[in-house]
Amino acid sequence: MADYYDLLGVARTASADEIKKAYRRRARELHPDANPDDPEATERFKELSTAYAVLSDDDQRARYDRFGEAGVSGAGGAGAEDMFGAGLGDIFDAFFGGGSPFGGGSRRGPAGPPRGQDMEVVVDLDFEQAVFGAEVPVTLKLPQPCGDCAGTGAGAGTQPVTCSDCNGSGQVRRVRQSMLGQMVTTAACARCGGLGEVIATPCGTCRGEGRVTSDRTYQIEVPAGVDSGATLRLTGRGATGPRGGAAGDLYVHLRVSPHARYERDGQDLVTRVPVSISQAALGTTVTLPTLDGDEELSVPAGTQPGHEFVLRQRGVPRLQGRGRGDLRAIVDVVVPTNLSDEEADLLRRFAEQRGEDVGSSGGGLFSRIKSAFS
Repeated sequence: MADYYDLLGVARTASADEIKKAYRRRARELHPDANPDDPEATERFKELSTAYAVLSDDDQRARYDRFGEAGVSGAGGAGAEDMFGAGLGDIFDAFFGGGSPFGGGSRRGPAGPPRGQDMEVVVDLDFEQAVFGAEVPVTLKLPQPCGDCAGTGAGAGTQPVTCSDCNGSGQVRRVRQSMLGQMVTTAACARCGGLGEVIATPCGTCRGEGRVTSDRTYQIEVPAGVDSGATLRLTGRGATGPRGGAAGDLYVHLRVSPHARYERDGQDLVTRVPVSISQAALGTTVTLPTLDGDEELSVPAGTQPGHEFVLRQRGVPRLQGRGRGDLRAIVDVVVPTNLSDEEADLLRRFAEQRGEDVGSSGGGLFSRIKSAFS
């Protein structure tokens, strides 16, 4: 057998804590469950456990350091056999907090009713509700505690009784002999389903389930600043577990309706402000309907298409912080169509004054009169 320190990958001066940590690490690597295709994995794991059994005991470690493997051939072997006799699952219970980290042989927790299922629901919000927050009702069908048996699942005048097969633990152990010694396996009790209790007289309403499905309405607090795709987690608002088990969680997925005037750009609100050519050229004041109320927006003379006015702190509240985004109003200069003859002639005279070439098709009345006397 290889040197025990080499098997664990530690120096001969390693502390007890270093040896324990090294064993944990190596046990994960060499455990047979982690190496199902390696026929020698079991033997290597047994050697590792023997090394740890010796080096974790001060007296055995002292004898090993002085005499080598011969000094602990009896005690070391017995220590390893004790560990294997307890079962590999128990080894991992001691060092990894319960059960093999590779699955398949983990131990169950204390007996008791299982937790209820998590539930999901989609909630539609108006644009303003998402921006400013709201309280919205949500109705969904949920398993809830049975009122007739108070969630116990037992019929009137009766109570659940301790399972005689597992003595209320919810699990049973079976011991069998193997080449490594005694192997202990743990499984859920078949009689009580792992609950630790059985019901002799089930409730007629829930048939022993302890819960019934019915409509439930919650008032959901939607925080200001949410957007489509956001999910709210409501702890304990999901399905009730059977026979008094804890409720799962409710996940609320939000879907926000578009707004007729505004779009979101992160925490900013963006809108378009239509003005005429003359308003853009000469300046004007327009009324801008914002989500907070009407605002008077001054458009200076000579404002160009696409110019952006920024109204600070008129946007969407920030979920993770103070303040709000901005409101950005982008100018759209609207070109008139279907001009009257007089309007067209006015624009042509304006263009002549500025030395601009314009089309002459379909000239107005004044243009036709002028052409007649030319």
